[in-house]
Amino acid sequence: MIAHRRADGIDPAARTRARRRAVQALYAWELGGNPMRKVIDDFRHEQDMQIADLEYFEDLLRGVETHRPDLDSGLAPFLDRDIERVDPIERAVLRLAAYELKHRLDVPYRVVLNEAVEVTKRFGSEQGHTYVNGVLDKLARQWRVTESAAPP
Repeated sequence: MIAHRRADGIDPAARTRARRRAVQALYAWELGGNPMRKVIDDFRHEQDMQIADLEYFEDLLRGVETHRPDLDSGLAPFLDRDIERVDPIERAVLRLAAYELKHRLDVPYRVVLNEAVEVTKRFGSEQGHTYVNGVLDKLARQWRVTESAAPP
């Protein structure tokens, strides 16, 4: 397989894999109750992590862990129920994408939304991606006002 890196050295496919694994790790973290460092260590030793962007994977997980209260309060106005009642996979995706929208301004908001929808299609409930897209679209309009208002 040939890696297609951008001019800035970022491999988009490796980032996609990092996000996918990060959603699974967040799910395991929340349901298992283990410390985040243990979850990261457990995932780090899995074979398919070798083709993911490990640095980005860890940044996502540590970022969600650190900023979870702020992320949850930012998501709350756009949810139709308490965050704890959202499907666990969809909750993990929402928190991960919210972290990227707020703290990873190097990632275009359209990329954040698209990646969130795709990972939800893969792991979430049948129509979960529609819910995730609606919530994140509204959040992006608030947190990325200038970017989301610009024409595509």
